[in-house]
Amino acid sequence: MPSHGTIGTVFSQNACRVLLLGSGELGKEVAIELKRLGCEVIACDRYANAPAMQVADRSHVFSMLDAATLRRVVEEEKPQYIVPEIEAIATEELVQLEQEGYTVVPNARAARLTMNREGIRRFVAEELQIPTSPYVFVDSKEAFEQACKETGFPLLIKPAMSSSGKGQSLLKKADAIDQAWTYAQEGGRVGGTHHSTCIVEGFVDFDYEITVLTVRASNGTFCCDPIGHVQEDGDYRRSWQPMAMSEKAWAQAQEISRTVVDGLGGYGLFGVELFVCGDEIIFSEVSPRPHDTGMVTLATQELSEFALHARAFLGLPIPDIFRYSDGASVALLANGEGAPSFNNCDTALSQPGSQLRLFGKHLCGGQRRLGVALARGTTTDQALDIAQKVADSIHIETPTEL
Repeated sequence: MPSHGTIGTVFSQNACRVLLLGSGELGKEVAIELKRLGCEVIACDRYANAPAMQVADRSHVFSMLDAATLRRVVEEEKPQYIVPEIEAIATEELVQLEQEGYTVVPNARAARLTMNREGIRRFVAEELQIPTSPYVFVDSKEAFEQACKETGFPLLIKPAMSSSGKGQSLLKKADAIDQAWTYAQEGGRVGGTHHSTCIVEGFVDFDYEITVLTVRASNGTFCCDPIGHVQEDGDYRRSWQPMAMSEKAWAQAQEISRTVVDGLGGYGLFGVELFVCGDEIIFSEVSPRPHDTGMVTLATQELSEFALHARAFLGLPIPDIFRYSDGASVALLANGEGAPSFNNCDTALSQPGSQLRLFGKHLCGGQRRLGVALARGTTTDQALDIAQKVADSIHIETPTEL
């Protein structure tokens, strides 16, 4: 087990080595925070030169679902901390590695439960008894059709294992059943001829959604101010902090978030997604890692979600979470296949209180989020306006732009 509170020197026997499993834009920011704390960072992903690899000390390229290679890399690197950045990982191997003495962040059980929607939904709804939308899991088209009849329209179908809205559909009537089932199967992570298990959810007529970044550390469990966000096609497009809400709703949101996070255990930051219906809170999802909507904290908080995550799993205490400004983030999207270039950055960053994060993804590969525009403001509306102007000013070119 790592010795909490002690950080050695990189490239030495006493180095604090951290193995990132997944090296996207969120992992890149975690790697930067770890380097600030003197850690030795090893980044892993399925393709070379992924964002976090560009700031890590070294890297490995392999599928995170390849249990044998995952074990080989862990045994070669001997990390003090194994940090999943994505859901699609050989979680049973993580369980075994944890049993052998490795530290998985926040722990292997949390990684396994949240790898698919079935595990985490049953844990939250059935074990913790926290309110969720009505749901049923199906693994065949016939079961899906029956679930549609029982649940009624409108309803949502999502693959049990997917990300960024892949395979997710809102059905308003029965004539879309065939198309929705096909799309869900294409968006799930199960390959071959096997059907991908899906969750069918009754539609919640919520007022808005929030993300509650909740950090579990050696000195307690803490919630950042609520983050509002807008999704399109199941994927984040813009977010802002704080989200205005009633004191009663915010108190309940914090209670639910702390209950879920303490139930999962371990140290680190969790992104808890909740529906708000008046003063009532309904659980949606949780990720045991920094959340894309939480990139806004790079502009609003003294310690961003990435700094909080690194401090927590290293066993360091979390001070009061100080938000020094209202702020917003807007995703930069592009369509194309080749290496993107970002034009007009000078005009974009002439906006007051603005920042830019370009992820460094080498290929666009269809529609892809390639960066975020960040802004501070005296209100969230002002910050959103500035961030949108920054995003609108940037023209992204790819060799085969669609």
